[in-house]
Amino acid sequence: MSSIVRQKVGNHVYLYESISYRNKEGKPRNKRTPIGKIDPITGNALYKPEYIARMAEAGTPVKTVTTAETTYTTADIQQSTILEIGAFHLYRELAERSGLLPTLKAALPHHWEEVFTLASYLVTSGDPFAYCEDWLATTETFDVGRMTSQRISELLKAITPEYRDNFYSLWCSLRGELEYLALDITSVSSYSELIGSVEWGYNRDGDALQQINICMLMGYQSRLPIYQTVYSGSLKDVSTLQKTMGTFHALTDGKPIVAIMDKGFYSTKNVDAMLDSDNRTEFLIAIPFTGKFALTHIENERDTIDTLANTIVAGADSMRAVTRIHQWSEEHQLYTHIYYNAKKANGIRESLYAHVATLKEYAEQNPKKCENNPKYTKYLKIRHSQESPSGYSVELIESAVVAELKTAGWMVLLSDRISDAKEAIRIYREKDIVEKGFQRLKNCLDLGRLRVHSEESMQSKVFVGFIALILLSCIHQTMADKKLYANMSMKKLLISLSNVKAQIIKGVRILFPLTKEQRGIYEAFGITLPA
Repeated sequence: MSSIVRQKVGNHVYLYESISYRNKEGKPRNKRTPIGKIDPITGNALYKPEYIARMAEAGTPVKTVTTAETTYTTADIQQSTILEIGAFHLYRELAERSGLLPTLKAALPHHWEEVFTLASYLVTSGDPFAYCEDWLATTETFDVGRMTSQRISELLKAITPEYRDNFYSLWCSLRGELEYLALDITSVSSYSELIGSVEWGYNRDGDALQQINICMLMGYQSRLPIYQTVYSGSLKDVSTLQKTMGTFHALTDGKPIVAIMDKGFYSTKNVDAMLDSDNRTEFLIAIPFTGKFALTHIENERDTIDTLANTIVAGADSMRAVTRIHQWSEEHQLYTHIYYNAKKANGIRESLYAHVATLKEYAEQNPKKCENNPKYTKYLKIRHSQESPSGYSVELIESAVVAELKTAGWMVLLSDRISDAKEAIRIYREKDIVEKGFQRLKNCLDLGRLRVHSEESMQSKVFVGFIALILLSCIHQTMADKKLYANMSMKKLLISLSNVKAQIIKGVRILFPLTKEQRGIYEAFGITLPA
């Protein structure tokens, strides 16, 4: 689909033919070809002869087009603009319904339109901010003018910590209903050496880059992001919990929450802090097998847990589960839920057996290559032997395999509130909404590599990503509830809505007919059709 775009350069207004297309990755792009300029005296379009000849050869010139109210000439049509309107219409309606847009208006009264437009751009394309200006040229959004790279940089600097904190406070008050909150941390790599929070640390993606850590809270019932904060890249997960929860309690006026956390947050100090804090935090946390706590409980149940009486069904899995009351301190008793999934344990065992057998077979054929390779020596004893034709002997280290399988299929959860094992595993499994949120944040929103060069800009870009993630979560929630994923991916849905277009002729907006699929999408979301 092509359209005529005007661009002012100095005292002249030039005309470009803009053709929208999608690259091999399915991302929207625009190709512009200069075709003329505007006569500064008459205001008429002066087209290049080759463009006029091409239009005539294509048979596209139209003498007049008449609507119910107005007759448009060929010049009017040639000077009109065709804009994508469908996806932004969805974002705006979802933002109004969820309370996001009113919250942005209240928290950022001078910048809310630009922030929401940038977030919408991230959701639609996932491209760097540098391409936002091209997207705006073909998309109907709020009237934010040209979003050049320079202007976006100025905007990111203008979103001060006070603005961000004001938004989080209002958003937490609005969305912080009594519900379970999933808590997790991810690392985001950066090439910049000018950002104070960027440091070397444990990189969850295995990148040889410095990083920041983003800690996020997401609602279990609403499945929406509630709060996020950025930490320096060298901090470990366990060192962030008290500060994060203290901040959240302050923002929500101490509303009760239940934090669902993975193994990375477990430590005796963290559990003590949640139990004894003035801002009481109820919790459900997984226990790692690196310490004695989980291993002791597993050994206590290993010989007796595998019975019909201990069987529960969680989703598509059947497993064994028992709950023990643990005296954590003189003042506090906690519920310890121990699970054993025999099917999962057998799968891990078969996979490990096959892996070790393959290693052994290769080592017997190539002992010299493997004798100092930890991948092989972890499970095999590779020794020089004069009795063997190869000059080496290869033996299994059975104890290494047994040790690795000791915790296969087991899980231990600890809670001060949830006393039922089946309810605890159901709630914990829903924590993957945080992981999915981070995945979308890093992969879909181009935040996996922060292409900014200052602390303020970094914080603001992550903030814009948080707004975009709220929009993505709203879309994901409806797609899951309405079973739209059975027929399309989120990417396909957004592409379909991006094809909803309107032609602007002399200020009049003429909507292109909607397809059956486009109408069906709006109906599934309960959103009125574009006017």
